[in-house]
Amino acid sequence: MSFLFFDAARLVLDRAELANAEAMSRATEALAGCIEAGGVLHGFGTGHGHLLAEDLFHRAGGLAAVNPMLDPGVMMREGADSATLLERLPGYAAVILERYDVRAGDVIMIASNSGRNAVPIEMALLCKERGLTVVALTSVTHSSSQSSRHAGGKRLFELADIVFDNCGETGDTALTLDGMAGGLCSTSTVIGAALLQQWVAETARLLLERGITPPILQSSNADGADANNAAFLAQYGKRTRHL
Repeated sequence: MSFLFFDAARLVLDRAELANAEAMSRATEALAGCIEAGGVLHGFGTGHGHLLAEDLFHRAGGLAAVNPMLDPGVMMREGADSATLLERLPGYAAVILERYDVRAGDVIMIASNSGRNAVPIEMALLCKERGLTVVALTSVTHSSSQSSRHAGGKRLFELADIVFDNCGETGDTALTLDGMAGGLCSTSTVIGAALLQQWVAETARLLLERGITPPILQSSNADGADANNAAFLAQYGKRTRHL
């Protein structure tokens, strides 16, 4: 028995590892500097992109200095059609952003596979105006093949300070099967998650090289973890969703 998706995903993962070497180095420097200065990593995404913002948050082995910007309207929790309309709505990013404590020197990761809709693009622009470093997680191939739905005409990868390319194909599918029209099985989530976990690992390594203890959480379901996590959560809780 062959595992078609596993095989396809491995190929994309290998491409992503090579394609993102420079971006990973720059993003690691930015995030380590942010944490060293007491800042926070914010995560944002619309549609399935929100999964990647949430995946960084409150994870065993993950950074405590993470604030996921989770708006139910663009997360499909109130319906896929509604979320699709909202992520194309000019001005909605400003409504979301006003609910969060974002500061100059912070970093924001914005996940959008297509990188063409108004809300992720406007979120990037607003955060850049406020002095944040904007890291996009997107498919450069897919995004390059589509026009922007933002009035400025730019796509997310053209506006971000640093771009993680998930190396997915146009349409975000990895497989084709005889007798079936269209592609099958998305890679944006699994590859995106791998890139973000690598980012966490590299940031922790760099902080240790600088003599700084990385604010890494342990599993709350493991004995002794609560004591380890308490200080980190007290430090970052007021600017994140931990408390």
